[in-house]
Amino acid sequence: MPSQWFKLSPPRILVLGFAAIILAGTLLLMTPLATTTGESLPFVDALFTATSATCVTGLVVRDTGTYFSTFGQIVIMTLIQIGGLGFMTMATLFSLVFKRRISLRDRLLLQEAMNQNTMEGIVRLIRKVLMYSLVIEVSAALLFAIRWAFDMPLGRAAYYGVFHAVSLFNNAGFDLFGNFHSLTGYVDDPLINFVAMFLIVSGGLGFIVLSELADFRRSRKLSLHSKVVLSMTGSLIIIGALVIFIFEFTNAKTMGSLDWSGKIWGSFFQSVTTRTAGANSVDIGTLRQATQFFIIILMFIGASPGSTGGGIKTTTFMILVGAVISMIRGRNDMVLFRYRLSQERIFKAVTITMLALFLVIAAAMILSTTEEAGFLSILFETTSAFATVGLTMGLTLDLTDIGKIILCFMMFTGRLGLLTLAYALGPKKGKELYRYPEGKMIIG
Repeated sequence: MPSQWFKLSPPRILVLGFAAIILAGTLLLMTPLATTTGESLPFVDALFTATSATCVTGLVVRDTGTYFSTFGQIVIMTLIQIGGLGFMTMATLFSLVFKRRISLRDRLLLQEAMNQNTMEGIVRLIRKVLMYSLVIEVSAALLFAIRWAFDMPLGRAAYYGVFHAVSLFNNAGFDLFGNFHSLTGYVDDPLINFVAMFLIVSGGLGFIVLSELADFRRSRKLSLHSKVVLSMTGSLIIIGALVIFIFEFTNAKTMGSLDWSGKIWGSFFQSVTTRTAGANSVDIGTLRQATQFFIIILMFIGASPGSTGGGIKTTTFMILVGAVISMIRGRNDMVLFRYRLSQERIFKAVTITMLALFLVIAAAMILSTTEEAGFLSILFETTSAFATVGLTMGLTLDLTDIGKIILCFMMFTGRLGLLTLAYALGPKKGKELYRYPEGKMIIG
């Protein structure tokens, strides 16, 4: 029996690995060195912050820019980087640096962590992940530092550039501007908006898509996965920006007082940030309720597989839409970009969506009894936590300890993925020895 503890499945190792990182981050954030006051952060608040950082969410119960010291901020930034790329990716980095052999078990873990169907080329993919991340984050940090050097001392601008480049690329949403302002001071700044949106979209597309885009000039082809991700991501961003622009055009509390340029930048940024980034350039709490509910839908869909984002994923949503269209047209097969999808993929998409809906609704119902807030605000916060977005209507600051624990569970589940957690907690599946006779029932 004891030997079985060392034969854990890849999903269980991933769950335990992320839990260990969160625990280590919690202990570091509880030290007096992590706060500007020199006081120890309460355990629940430290756990919430470490979970939010490791699960690249961005929900906070203490202001990152004013409450945490430089040491505490570096701990948070490190947790974001490890959580965004995945602890197995970081472990592989050390193996490559020290020229240690990548074992078969390590490759199985990487396959599970990167949500791949095969181990073929997995180490090569990890090398690309590390290279792309480094290049994108360094480039963005330099651009941020140059822009912010006009507003603050150069050293501080460089530090802000590195922190926000890491935070935004990993779709975390933590910021250092203080008083929970995020990027509201730069709502109409073209450079900040463009760089921030580029980081968010790059991190949310997924490393498979980034790799194929980088090789496109040579290969001149994209896989079905990349075509679906790019088309769905582009469609959601454009539709989201258009809806937000229309709903908030005359809202004096958000974008009503901005000129056309500011309205366009603000609309696109709020649409892009629902890719699970968590940063915001307008006050989310002052948006119209129609806009807030629409953002809940966008957050629930989330980013793409193999990325730093959460949600049910763009590919899952595309499969659901495609299945509905195929059913309406009376077709037996669902076809995307001239490729037929198997029934297994459709069942998996439906399973993920139903599990996510059940989890979000159940958590929102529980929070409705523990927190004093409107249901829309609770649903918004719950979806934001599950989709690892980090956008907030202001409820997180007033959460009870029970509410914080519930959102910690939602962030943890959202980052690992529902199926990964289900496989980790569920019994090992056995081979089916028989099939039941087919039945018929009336639907609709």
